[in-house]
Amino acid sequence: MQFGKKSSSRVSLSEINVTPMVDVMLVLLIVFMVSAPLMQQGVDVNLPKANTGAMTQSEDPLLLSIQSDQSISLDGKKTTLKSLAEKLSALAQNKPSVQVLVQADQAVSYGIVAKVMAAVKNAKITRVGLVTAPEGESAP
Repeated sequence: MQFGKKSSSRVSLSEINVTPMVDVMLVLLIVFMVSAPLMQQGVDVNLPKANTGAMTQSEDPLLLSIQSDQSISLDGKKTTLKSLAEKLSALAQNKPSVQVLVQADQAVSYGIVAKVMAAVKNAKITRVGLVTAPEGESAP
């Protein structure tokens, strides 16, 4: 027997095992890759035909109509795009919680509707809705 030497020596491991961390990161990467496209929301372009329920309202909204000949009326009174912006700004100052419903004919080009919506936004009106006809019914 030798008394001076130890037959077994222990060596401590100082390296970190990164394999579990890589596995977790790959799983997270796959989860985010799958969920990212689902977070993007699209808009149905054919807005005049939508199956929507009745809205509950506490006050009467303004009805902004765009006819097929591109004429604009606000609550039944004819107006132009330039004077529309002024009228909406005045209404928004008097009544900050005003709601505007945009009713556009299906034959109206998207550019006209976009200009009207821009006028509503520039007037600082945030409560805006689009009026649609129920699916399956013909518009009057």
